[in-house]
Amino acid sequence: MSDDSPLTKAVEPVSKPELLLLKSYDASVEVEGWLMSEKLDGVRAYWDGKKLWSRQGNAFAVPEWFTENFPPFELDGELWLGRGQFEQTVSIVTRHQPHQAWQDVTYQIFEVPNQVGGLLERLEVLKTYLQDFPAPYLRIIEQVPVTSTEQLQLHLKGLVGLGAEGLVVRNPETPYLSGRSDQALKVKLKQEAECVVRGYTDGKGKYRGQVGALLCEIAPGQFKQLSNSTDRLLKIGSGLSDKQHANPPEIGTLVTFQYMGLTRKELPRFPVFLRVRADLNQNNLSH
Repeated sequence: MSDDSPLTKAVEPVSKPELLLLKSYDASVEVEGWLMSEKLDGVRAYWDGKKLWSRQGNAFAVPEWFTENFPPFELDGELWLGRGQFEQTVSIVTRHQPHQAWQDVTYQIFEVPNQVGGLLERLEVLKTYLQDFPAPYLRIIEQVPVTSTEQLQLHLKGLVGLGAEGLVVRNPETPYLSGRSDQALKVKLKQEAECVVRGYTDGKGKYRGQVGALLCEIAPGQFKQLSNSTDRLLKIGSGLSDKQHANPPEIGTLVTFQYMGLTRKELPRFPVFLRVRADLNQNNLSH
């Protein structure tokens, strides 16, 4: 590729890159004919053609051998170890000095910013480049055509069953853009579980003088690997209405919450209050 090719021109390093952000999918959106790919639970990273930057605008202390043969044009993707290894990935890529553990990380690309054409055409720019300049740590995330809502849900359930976080669906005809767009959506399969309210945290800001979050103990029979009672405690603030911040479920109440996969410690990730389980007698639960 010649030096005067427009693809070799890298933007100047920025303090905070302008990146594509995802909106949430709902079943009313018609996505047949779009492309779906696995939503990786990694660390977002932007390559400006010279350096690797975090979403917050911090330069990663990445070894030179990791970025060997990276292209002189922009890339957007995830630094990734594998499914369910988000915490381990963070511990590797946030150190202040380059180190050998980066050899376990790959840079998984879902976008080639500021190239012309639709999504597949932009990704083809990188694919063509890599044919001449192989980069061992670069990967292009597979894009699968969506043929129906049923196929989308089956693909989602299959990947989640393997430990994936979810899917991303994108309109392949949309030119490159940054910021939130209804042309790029995250699709997640939320799971549900129960816990017992054991206490509260104090509210802040608009909830000062009220309850900020519920302190809950995961109900017996769930996540059996959590043998220590301390490990079974969750703080759930998301999902509470203004009324529930003022008048929360009573201590001892069984509530249902949603979550998205498990943390490294096998705790539910991103717990969100859903409802009080009025259909069950919480007094039958062991403490």
